[in-house]
Amino acid sequence: MSYKTLTYTKEASFLAPEEENIGVITLNRPDALNALNMELLTELDNLLEEIRKDEKIRVVVITGAGRAFSAGADIKEAEKLKEDADIRKFVQAGQRLMDKIENFDKPVIAALNGYTLGGGLELALVCDVRIASETARIGDTEVALGLISAWGGVLRLPKVVGRGKATELILTGGMIDAKEAERIGLVNKTVPADELTSTVMWTAGTIATKAPIAVRESKKIVTRAMETTLEEGNKMMEESEMLCAKSEDVREGLRAVLEKRAPQFKGK
Repeated sequence: MSYKTLTYTKEASFLAPEEENIGVITLNRPDALNALNMELLTELDNLLEEIRKDEKIRVVVITGAGRAFSAGADIKEAEKLKEDADIRKFVQAGQRLMDKIENFDKPVIAALNGYTLGGGLELALVCDVRIASETARIGDTEVALGLISAWGGVLRLPKVVGRGKATELILTGGMIDAKEAERIGLVNKTVPADELTSTVMWTAGTIATKAPIAVRESKKIVTRAMETTLEEGNKMMEESEMLCAKSEDVREGLRAVLEKRAPQFKGK
């Protein structure tokens, strides 16, 4: 399937050069700083469904073309929304997509190559790992437009950086650089611009070598960790562990250790 606002490639990592098991999605509206319009939201949703069905893809990377990861929701499109029903449709479409990425059954890495603002930050927040170029500028800038981060930002940001820092970022609407984002835990790692792709692919490739079922189940529980009780969490971990323990992958993993070789997991 072809897309107007995205490009998609299947890439191999240096750890397994013979396997194209990393799906790389590039937001491709560089002239608009990859602003998120309804067309892009819809295409990204459809592409994720395509990736979900592709058993060969084990990790997804999202990045942006040009100078931005994404500068946020498309202001030109949003400004035209006058009717309540149209405004709600746009908000709900963004919310559904963010929820989908957060709960996607394959790990998602955000490669923040430039401006990551408003809805772009919300997109980054629902990814499992965030790696930023030193040139990235990051901010929850919605209040400067008279809006809030209604695609989940005002709820997810405090869970990542804490309530105090999140409140400051949200209410001031300012931007911070990548190093500060790393210091407060908003991004996992900051690297020079020319090392962003290699670092992201190293991380994606490392994850792709691990047992897919265990990775999927771990992500599912981590995603719910901030909202669940220990009792509920114990039940989830028990059920997930039973699923892993009965898989072919766990037997392969144990054999590989005994035979002193790299495991060849199949996700079964």
